[in-house]
Amino acid sequence: MQSVTASEARANLYRIIDETAASHEPIIISGKRTSAIQETLYLLAVPGMRESIKAGMAEPLVKSAKALKW
Repeated sequence: MQSVTASEARANLYRIIDETAASHEPIIISGKRTSAIQETLYLLAVPGMRESIKAGMAEPLVKSAKALKW
C-alpha cells in the first residue's frame, strides 16, 4: 500500500488515479487534514446528512438554543 502526503497527492493526482485504477491497491493520503477529509466523506455518505447539516447551518442559533434545567 502506497502512502503519500496531501501535497504529493495534489501535485500528482492524475498519475495516482491511473496507478490506483491499474493496481486496485488503496493509497493512504497522510497529513494534518486526513482525518477531517475522512470524517467529511463518512458524513456525506450517510443518506440525508448533507441536507441536515445545511438546514442546521441555516437555522438561527436562537431558534435552536434550549434552556437547561439545572
